[in-house]
Amino acid sequence: MSDHDTNNANDDELSLPRATVYKLIAEMLPKDVACAKDTRDLLLDCCNEFIHLIASESNEICEKDAKKTIAAEHVLTALRELGFEKYVSEVQEAYEEHRQQQTKDRGRKSTKLSQLGMSEEELLRSQELLFAQARMRYQNQPTTQEQPDAPSSSGV
Repeated sequence: MSDHDTNNANDDELSLPRATVYKLIAEMLPKDVACAKDTRDLLLDCCNEFIHLIASESNEICEKDAKKTIAAEHVLTALRELGFEKYVSEVQEAYEEHRQQQTKDRGRKSTKLSQLGMSEEELLRSQELLFAQARMRYQNQPTTQEQPDAPSSSGV
């Protein structure tokens, strides 16, 4: 594999999914407007470059704050510092919606557990019992590769 192939593989790993970006482009354009493949590829490259730019700036801000994890506030600050101030409120709204959705999803998981009608301890005991039963079935199965006794050679 050449260096060029390796770079393409790394670019693909660090890239937005091509089909997803193409779909977004199609959804954003009016129905009577077509978009050439070269144009879609250029937009994909621009999107990737924008994300790398924001991520790099966010990382620098994170390091200045002596943090190890990039937080939403680092991204918002990066947008401001790079001159994308007009996007900050929209990004903040999207982030809040995301957090609310995560909270709802966590609530659904805990609701699902409570709907089972068993306490967590009862569920654990039930799980351990099922594992023990499966272990017993596994241990009591005859092995499928058992071979009949080989005839002994008594001619020696």
